[in-house]
Amino acid sequence: MIRSWRQIFRVTAADAAPAGPAPFVTSSVAQVYKRNPEVGCGQALAKGGMAGPRPVVLTGPSGAGKSTLLKMLMREYEGLFGFSVSHTTRKPRPGEVHGKDYHFVTLEDMKKGVERGDFIEHAVFSGNMYGTSTAAVQAVQANNQICILDIDMQGVKSIKKTRLNPIYISIHPPSVQILEKRLRDRNTESEESLQKRLNAAIEDLEISKEPGLFDAIIVNDDLEEAYTKLKGILGEEIKQTQSGKNS
Repeated sequence: MIRSWRQIFRVTAADAAPAGPAPFVTSSVAQVYKRNPEVGCGQALAKGGMAGPRPVVLTGPSGAGKSTLLKMLMREYEGLFGFSVSHTTRKPRPGEVHGKDYHFVTLEDMKKGVERGDFIEHAVFSGNMYGTSTAAVQAVQANNQICILDIDMQGVKSIKKTRLNPIYISIHPPSVQILEKRLRDRNTESEESLQKRLNAAIEDLEISKEPGLFDAIIVNDDLEEAYTKLKGILGEEIKQTQSGKNS
């Protein structure tokens, strides 16, 4: 659905053009192409999914506590989880690191990647392109790690059309009022940007209630309790991946 305040356009790998190796990925992602040159980056999911631990799609509005929960998970299970680092055409914010927070690329390179079918999903948000590449997911799985995909609601629906078969989890704030307070306390956005983010959050939280869209919804009103629930949901996949690493 096209929103007047947030121009969104997403495609899935199955809709993408023939793929080729991306010129703007980091070295760890590039290794995937070297090992599997016959597999086009955006074509893998359309043809039958990927091998390795089952990925985790985690979504939730900024301010819901998603990043904090992920940091706790990565700290407790060091080396077991890996992030799928998204690509974006926006400028880095203070403290953000290329290849860690995002792959910061030019608009021209991003468009070329989309045309080749390098992305599982992509979008335009506030004039900037964002996307998740198949190679980024493969790079994590190649290390026998559980890949975390931190994406928005439109990305969730796009990935639902692929054969990725991840575990879908949505993190919710206790209320929109608390979410707004958390965002204001950060003091990192203009009023216009904050209102756009809140409007998006309200709509996405409502969409997340659609039956069957998520395997689990966690309301983060108590951080430790929310983290315990998250670990419980991922428990079986954690055990299997640990077993694979030890074998």
